[in-house]
Amino acid sequence: MSDRAREAALEVLRAVREDDAYANLVLAQILHGHGLTGRDAAFATELAYGTLRMRGWYDAVLAQCVTRPLEKVEPVMLDILRMGVHQLLAMRVPDHAAVDSSCVLARAAGAKPGGDSRAGFVNAVLRKVAAKDAETWAEQIRGDRPDDDPEWLATRWSHPAWIVRALRSALGERSGELAELLEADDIPARPALVARPGRMTVDELVELPEVEPGRWSPLAGTLVDGRPEQLACVRDGRAGVQDEGSQLVALALSRAEVDDDHGRWLDTCAGPGGKAALLDGLARERGGRLVAVEQHPHRAALVEGSFAPGSSSIVLTGDARQAPWGDEQFDRVLVDAPCTGLGALRRRPESRWRRTPADLASLGGLQRDLLRSALDAVKPGGVVAYVTCSPHLAETEYVVRDVVGQRDDVVLEDARPLLPDVTDLGDGPTVQLWPHRHGTDGMFLAVMRRTATPLRHEDMGRELARPLSEEEASWLEADLS
Repeated sequence: MSDRAREAALEVLRAVREDDAYANLVLAQILHGHGLTGRDAAFATELAYGTLRMRGWYDAVLAQCVTRPLEKVEPVMLDILRMGVHQLLAMRVPDHAAVDSSCVLARAAGAKPGGDSRAGFVNAVLRKVAAKDAETWAEQIRGDRPDDDPEWLATRWSHPAWIVRALRSALGERSGELAELLEADDIPARPALVARPGRMTVDELVELPEVEPGRWSPLAGTLVDGRPEQLACVRDGRAGVQDEGSQLVALALSRAEVDDDHGRWLDTCAGPGGKAALLDGLARERGGRLVAVEQHPHRAALVEGSFAPGSSSIVLTGDARQAPWGDEQFDRVLVDAPCTGLGALRRRPESRWRRTPADLASLGGLQRDLLRSALDAVKPGGVVAYVTCSPHLAETEYVVRDVVGQRDDVVLEDARPLLPDVTDLGDGPTVQLWPHRHGTDGMFLAVMRRTATPLRHEDMGRELARPLSEEEASWLEADLS
């Protein structure tokens, strides 16, 4: 493999570290700048993404091999070491190639003076790493801690400890699946595609040689070769790149029964447009129309560009909390609320290191306000779908519990029948999809119906979630502190 591929991967790591860049956004331009295609581009992508994703685990290994604290290691040298560990423990790269190429990077990065000493340091550390395989390193670092120890799982599967605690809490009685879930987060997901209704059929999509049928969604395909933008149907908008979990929650909203349905649909958080494009197609098939709301003008333009040519759907640029749609009421409303994105860690390699528990506090009020606004916008007999790409209870069950509990004109419905082909959906009434169970992102779905007359408190039937155990309550309190 060419050194240019490794140079490109190092450049991605540096952009993420120094510029707070998003790896998926900078990768394409960096690959282009280095003239990388084919196998070289694939190698650089795996090296960059894998190193970012597994940073916590690699740091635990390096801490066994470096004689000073890792925070004292020059940042670019630490990037190079992490890349070297990824090649040694997770890629089919011969030990000598991984070590020697890392020394070349260290010598160039430390250019005049000190290049040779930096290369010597990298050489010494990576030879220690190469002396043991991944399983041996795991046994040594775990020590006498039990296999299900959260701190050990956080280290081995390279997640911040607060996220591991949150995921364990969200799994509830099935917390024994925690290691399986964390491992699933570390496996890159193949791109999922959606055949947009009225523009392309799923049969046409899966007839493409690069595409296989999806698992759950009747509109889904899975790209097994190449990049999505290489497909003409993606470039011209007939198909989109969209996780099956995202497709399923939009389909669930479309399947819910509505009293006196007039085909008025609302998407309150529409940018950048993936779900809005799907809802636009589903609404048009029934003679309906979507109103999409996006606060930021550049994202609103993306939403508008995602609609089918000739669509009557419209985009309003504004804050959904302020009801820019005026007094209009809708039959179906989607609240795809801004969230931490903890359900999509497998797709965003660096995001687990960006988020902190403080994000939960800053997002919680916004999520509740958006849901309140949506419930005000839906007509009696209509439905609201509250969706997040996060399984964290503070962004899912607790938001729904708080908002619905303050109203006497809303009932929480069982969302599971709206996904009839999906198995292992738990006890309801809400739905939580999981990477390790369903092969989707960790999408959460709650479906609420506005009632024509206020409900008596004793008839509301709002068993939104199982009660918190004392231990779970303490985890949440620690995460929010």
